[in-house]
Amino acid sequence: MKNLVILGGGTGGTMVANHLNGEMPKGWTITVVDPSKSHLYQPGLLFLPFGARDEDRMVKPRAKTLQSGIDWVKKSVELVDTDSQEVVLEGDERLHYDLLVLASGSQIRPEETPGLLGDEWRQSIHDFYTLEGAQALRETLATFEGGRLVVDVVEMPIKCPVAPLEFLFLADDFFKKRGIRDRVELVYATPLDGAFTKPVCSNVLSYLLAEKGIRLETEFNAAEVDAEGHVLSSYDERRIPYDLLVSVPTHMGAPFIEASGLGDELAFVPTDHHTLLAEGHNNIFVIGDATNVPASKAGSVAHFQSEIVTENILHTVNGRSLHDGFDGHANCFIETGGGKGLLIDFNYFVEPMPGHYPLPAVGPFTLLGESRRNHWGKLAFRWIYWNALLPARPLPVPNRMSLVGKKSVHVHQDLPIDRAGKSKAA
Repeated sequence: MKNLVILGGGTGGTMVANHLNGEMPKGWTITVVDPSKSHLYQPGLLFLPFGARDEDRMVKPRAKTLQSGIDWVKKSVELVDTDSQEVVLEGDERLHYDLLVLASGSQIRPEETPGLLGDEWRQSIHDFYTLEGAQALRETLATFEGGRLVVDVVEMPIKCPVAPLEFLFLADDFFKKRGIRDRVELVYATPLDGAFTKPVCSNVLSYLLAEKGIRLETEFNAAEVDAEGHVLSSYDERRIPYDLLVSVPTHMGAPFIEASGLGDELAFVPTDHHTLLAEGHNNIFVIGDATNVPASKAGSVAHFQSEIVTENILHTVNGRSLHDGFDGHANCFIETGGGKGLLIDFNYFVEPMPGHYPLPAVGPFTLLGESRRNHWGKLAFRWIYWNALLPARPLPVPNRMSLVGKKSVHVHQDLPIDRAGKSKAA
């Protein structure tokens, strides 16, 4: 027997396993390794701090997300021994692989910033990128009576790059409904030179911060936190006092990636941008947040990558050349408060642009423009996630970005693309 082993049962790992279940040639097994008994719908974390109490709809038993016929090993990974093609599990148990998929995601590392952890953690300093963090912040915001609330992104990359801004937009709406918005100062501190990761978004959507009275601190690289004095400091010695700090800590890959020598300085795996093969290896693929590709660490990206990884695994086992099909495609709903939302669609080569998605002229979603339909689209995505995305059912959304329905083109000058969104240089 030959073994396909997938390390991680999150969005990317689950989709690849379910896509390949029943498609692998006879004599192959599919094994998913993940110690957690539950699967978390991470986009739902954004809403918990503002009063949502639907955790029961955000967490499902992992056993229900993996199709019958897929082996699930409920152990943590200690190391990947690429020489012997073995995964070393807790207790020194070893699992042989012929093909390996690294789908181990990313984790917040608050310990990387001096002063972030300590007595004030989950008191006056919070995160919302974990279930426990979002729940604790919900209790704090419910009784917050005013002062300066600072949202700080320690460094890039992070999961869902627009989430910190979404948090601020929802906070503006939340405090208005509580009748205390005039007593709350909202500050966004980011290491980027603009509010959004994409320059077009920063230019087109900057009105949102001005409209909502959100102060922007750009190129702020957090160095340390004085938790007792409630001051956030940067490496260039800027200081931001706060009453409540909501931190988006440093994100890093899984510890076993570090231990195995498979990652970069942040333990993200150097990955071919188009085939999603781990650099320097011909039998290891990488998906989702575990990669170092310059695409958003978002669920939509894992979705589009899963189809390319699936195709290339089948090409590999059948002795065919790999397909360089991933173009960095991502689309993200952005909550803007007041029951409205935005949608952006982009890839490695093309900046977000106005238009309609996924169908030309009618959408039903507008791009780079606020609408209630976009808000409802974001909320409806949870049903799609559990019932279509994770089970790997076909969706009417191509994994490559299309320019159809878009009104203008912002393309990297050295990478012209065709109407299907494919780089002519690729």
